[in-house]
Amino acid sequence: MSEELQREYALRFEATADYRRRVWSILTRGFFQRWIAPESTVLDLGCGWGEFINQIQAGRKYAMDLNPEAEHKVAPGVTVLMQDCSQRWTIERAQLDVVFTSNFFEHLPSKDSLRCTLAEAFRCLKPGGRIICLGPNIKYLPGSYWDFWDHHLALTELSLKEGLELAGFRIEWMRAKFLPYSMSQGFNPPLVMLRAFLKLPLLWPIFGKQFLVIAAKAERSG
Repeated sequence: MSEELQREYALRFEATADYRRRVWSILTRGFFQRWIAPESTVLDLGCGWGEFINQIQAGRKYAMDLNPEAEHKVAPGVTVLMQDCSQRWTIERAQLDVVFTSNFFEHLPSKDSLRCTLAEAFRCLKPGGRIICLGPNIKYLPGSYWDFWDHHLALTELSLKEGLELAGFRIEWMRAKFLPYSMSQGFNPPLVMLRAFLKLPLLWPIFGKQFLVIAAKAERSG
């Protein structure tokens, strides 16, 4: 499994690794940082090559993945957790301020696996802590969603919303269409266009193919 993940990442992302890093530099600073206080303890769930966790400002950083390359790609100071996300996390209860995940849930094998993952995120988040979920929306990618060998789980913003609520989360912010769905398919627009896009929410429903759902753990122990 780990060797297959390494090959998939290399085939899909190696040629655009520098571009992806610069894209995430804009996304973290230009958008996601507003949801994450600089002193936060953050987990990047399905971190890949660390494009997000390496660039977000946070007090303490964790990254979880099964790809052994993750240990070599994340920045110094990031704690890497090499484990199945649907099993009990090696993090104590109520230690995290934010769980962030991007283009990861579709790789899980089943809704049950996602349910267990959300339960672990809920357990490890502090009361009031957030989970931030970015991913391809099957409603707007009915064919091309399945162009990738390792896509298994089809989600919309509404199905994920319901799963989060069943896990005990309260939805704070949701967009059915946020970012375009492009980087894995060879379309790499100039970065100035991305900066402009983030500042013009009226464009999101036109070009967006990925949902963004942000939810909070209820203000109670658990």
